Amino acid sequence: MKKNVLRITAVLGLATVLLNSCGPKENAPLVYFPDMYFPVAYDPLMKAQDAYSDHENEIPAFVKNSFATGLSPVEGSVAQNKDGIFEEGLLPRTPDEYNAGYDASKKLTVSPLNPANAEKDIERGKMLFDKTCAACHGTGGDGQGPIVQTGAFSGVPNYADREITVGSVHYVLTNGRNAMGSYAGQLNAGDRWRVAMYVMNAFKKGAAAPAAAAAPATTETTETKK
Repeated sequence: MKKNVLRITAVLGLATVLLNSCGPKENAPLVYFPDMYFPVAYDPLMKAQDAYSDHENEIPAFVKNSFATGLSPVEGSVAQNKDGIFEEGLLPRTPDEYNAGYDASKKLTVSPLNPANAEKDIERGKMLFDKTCAACHGTGGDGQGPIVQTGAFSGVPNYADREITVGSVHYVLTNGRNAMGSYAGQLNAGDRWRVAMYVMNAFKKGAAAPAAAAAPATTETTETKK
């Protein structure tokens, strides 16, 4: 009889524990690790509070920042877009958007980077091109990189034969074109412009010269006629 009573008591006790443990979190009878039981999804601008109590969280970093949970980056952190010249919302989502964007990019003949740093930007662009692009495009931009020469890949164009601008090169680096995928994951926005600047400087240097030289020539002729 005693054994039966003990068994019944044990079963009822176990059932009580199980039922309580499956109850709603708001009425949890006992929580051993509240930080894990009540996960806090911080809003960067919200006032820091413990989710399981009414007192304010006295974390020194939050107190120093007026209890806001959005803290400054750790010293030494690398900015993902320090040049501030790229918007994710502008990425094309359809073939029509892509083609329209590519056509528009050909009208961009000047990089948005600070022209005072052009020499350094082009130097860095060369370094990045040699590391990231030359395997297919070749160090001479002729489309005969080592991967192409092995026969593993073909159809890489020679820059000298292409009608490109610094804007269109940047656009293709960002969004890809034909068999070439996007390099937005390998190069940040500023560096994509630097590679584009290097491509134009090294392989298409003087491509815009005829258009630029046309104006002075016309003026000279007009003056002669006068």
